[in-house]
Amino acid sequence: MIRVLICDDQAVVCEGLRAILSTTEDIEVVGVANDGAQAVEMTCQLHPDVILLDLKMPVMNGIQATRILRSQCPETRVLVLTTYDFDEWVFDAIRSGAAGYLLKDTPREMLVAAIRGTVDGKTFVDPAVAGKLFKQVSRGTTLPETDLTRILSEREVDVLRLLARGMSNPEIAQKLYLSEGTVRNYISTILTKLDVSDRTQAALLALRAGLGQG
Repeated sequence: MIRVLICDDQAVVCEGLRAILSTTEDIEVVGVANDGAQAVEMTCQLHPDVILLDLKMPVMNGIQATRILRSQCPETRVLVLTTYDFDEWVFDAIRSGAAGYLLKDTPREMLVAAIRGTVDGKTFVDPAVAGKLFKQVSRGTTLPETDLTRILSEREVDVLRLLARGMSNPEIAQKLYLSEGTVRNYISTILTKLDVSDRTQAALLALRAGLGQG
């Protein structure tokens, strides 16, 4: 059972999401928070697998909450669900450690798939904002692939390449004929060597270096 915490300052949105997810057998809504501070407190108490987190909220916004959650509750994945597709919101959310970024008009099937995939380690970005994200990556300072190959071992590069294509740990393990535990160890080492906090940021570095292509 996937445990989900909903965080949004609009009651109608919270109830709508609860109603949508209640029809899914493998997802349980364990709580509803109305601002980022409540989300942090309830996550510490309830230990959800995924938080559906809005960004613009009173008391503590979603960006601030994401930073705290990634630090205090790294086992819980943050899936942003918001109406904002402005560049600064997208980039700040990703930099803060969000595992995915969806808009509130996301169809039910896509939302459910994103929740399930997020638990499996995949990254979901709404098509409406993906173009902006990749455009920013292409405009940013390019990290040559040769730099990554000096930092990482050959096998670590293989793992990072597949991670950047959105593959989950089981899929990477199957592709490279490794155990899932070995893949987890590789990813942990990659994050340390690249000095990033999660696989989303590692994937962005890989894409910037052209490792996610082909």
